[in-house]
Amino acid sequence: MTADHHQFPEGAVFLVLTRDGHTLACRLASALPSAEVHGYAPRVAEADTVFSDLGGHMRDLFVRGRPIIGLCAAGILVRTIAPCLDDKIKDPPVVALAEDGSVAVSLLGGHCGGNSLAVFLAEQTGGIAAVTTASELRQGLALDMPPLGWRVANREMTKTLTAALLAGEKVALRCDVLDGGWLTGSGLDFHDDAPLSIRIGAEATPPGDGELLFHPPVLALGVGCERQTEPAELEALVTKTLAEHDLSPLAVACVCSIDLKSDETAVHVLAESLGVPARFFDAPSLEAQAPRLQTSSPVVFRETGCHGVCEAAALAAAGEGSELVIPKAKSARATCALALATSPLDAHVIGAPRGELAVIGIGPGAEDWRTPEANAALSRADDVVGYDLYLDLVAETTARTRRHAFPLGEEEERVRAALDLAASGRRVALISSGDAGIYAMASLVFELLHRGEREDWSRVKVTVVPGISAFQAAAARIGAPLGHDFCAISLSDLLTPREDITKRVRAAAEGDFVVAFYNPVSRHRCDLLEEARDILLSNRPTDTPVVLARNLGRQGEEVTVTTLESLTTSQADMLTLVLVGNSHTVAVQRGESLWVYTPRGYGDKEKPADAPSADRQRSAG
Repeated sequence: MTADHHQFPEGAVFLVLTRDGHTLACRLASALPSAEVHGYAPRVAEADTVFSDLGGHMRDLFVRGRPIIGLCAAGILVRTIAPCLDDKIKDPPVVALAEDGSVAVSLLGGHCGGNSLAVFLAEQTGGIAAVTTASELRQGLALDMPPLGWRVANREMTKTLTAALLAGEKVALRCDVLDGGWLTGSGLDFHDDAPLSIRIGAEATPPGDGELLFHPPVLALGVGCERQTEPAELEALVTKTLAEHDLSPLAVACVCSIDLKSDETAVHVLAESLGVPARFFDAPSLEAQAPRLQTSSPVVFRETGCHGVCEAAALAAAGEGSELVIPKAKSARATCALALATSPLDAHVIGAPRGELAVIGIGPGAEDWRTPEANAALSRADDVVGYDLYLDLVAETTARTRRHAFPLGEEEERVRAALDLAASGRRVALISSGDAGIYAMASLVFELLHRGEREDWSRVKVTVVPGISAFQAAAARIGAPLGHDFCAISLSDLLTPREDITKRVRAAAEGDFVVAFYNPVSRHRCDLLEEARDILLSNRPTDTPVVLARNLGRQGEEVTVTTLESLTTSQADMLTLVLVGNSHTVAVQRGESLWVYTPRGYGDKEKPADAPSADRQRSAG
């Protein structure tokens, strides 16, 4: 058995308990689709995800169906996962990999990718793959784990056929499409007159008695539809068309269309229901298929730049030598066509996917302040775009990702570059510190999309991944100053008129809001913080606590507590978040601890007698 004959499960997780294991896991993860490295916190500080509860984390991954490669003793994996075992068809692969790479043991899910993983890992490390599945040991293949894209129509028959082959019984091979090379190449002998058989076909005809049916990925489904067509209409058209021509949806390799439809919900819902990727072609690529079309339309050409969408997309996807087996079929608002390829199709190299842009807030900078959603989005990205400093903060997670660094101040250039990359069909992560939607990149992304400068930008799938904002981090470090109503105000007047800023500060003062000041001081703006201080002093006590938090979650973190009266420009810079309490906020000293909090309910509460009136400082390294 060779690893490239089998489909690797996506999203495998390398569980590492030591630094040596981490080094090996990072090297191997780069060669597997969407793989991640998860590290045990007491010993591995840098990984895609860091965990402290080994058992709980491992069981959570398993029940969520994530393939697990544990760089640890096999016994640890067995004992931990045993209570979660369900069904060999449903359970994800689990592989135990020796920390030195000498042995890879397929423990669970061998026929669901575990055996392939073990073999692949052993090939990469020069070690030994311990595969105990009888069919793979004797035959070099597993009938319930066919090549990439192949599907089994009646999986329950794989056990019967495997047992028959192992027992030396006669089995027939019938190929309605293709030649079954992955089966014949294994050295098995097939007999035409055998009572049991394996059939390879694209037809929807149910398997007969004693027959195991494989559907190879040989059908390319081309679709077209009017804007905002109901997904149910397109699905119904495709289902009806396949049934009328006795073709199985399990033989469909991909759903294809023109790139103008890459953001069409109906197309993506159809692809998801069929369990295949959606892929897209530009108009010139489709127009190149014009001589092969059975239905050509000048009207479609005027609208799209090609004489047909569904037929052309099917033929372009199926490739050279393919045949249009179902010409254009129509419903009220949708069309579809199918082409038959001469060899199995790898959907992931056909056309281009819909581009994705994830606008990610990475928090203040510390790995343990980054959300699992942010880590997952970073690990999925093909490209990561951001300010140099922020890219450095996620360098470990994005080590295998193309990096596009921009200096401070080139925010619009960053967004344009990210949208360009995503429009070409790539998965792009655009990162901001803190929360991407708070004084960060998300609003600029939507502003540029709103301008409508480029049509292909509007087809990109955009998601915003939240992060811990600086005001949340500052509040957590010092206590609970945001316990009641609060607001955030940026003191940067580069994009906002100074009069608007001071108007908002006056409103915050009048409303007695706790205020988080972003961008308090810059090289060329040194007086606005003190002006804001004076405005707030008109409505709250001079000893109102003020928290100055600098470099939160990074080396050199410092949290300082002072009073509103004592606040000066010299105490802050652009890396500082200034948090000003309201008239009820108090600072409390208890031994070595200094807390600042705002009561949730005011009533007749008074400040504690020991509330500090002088400046105090608390630093966190």
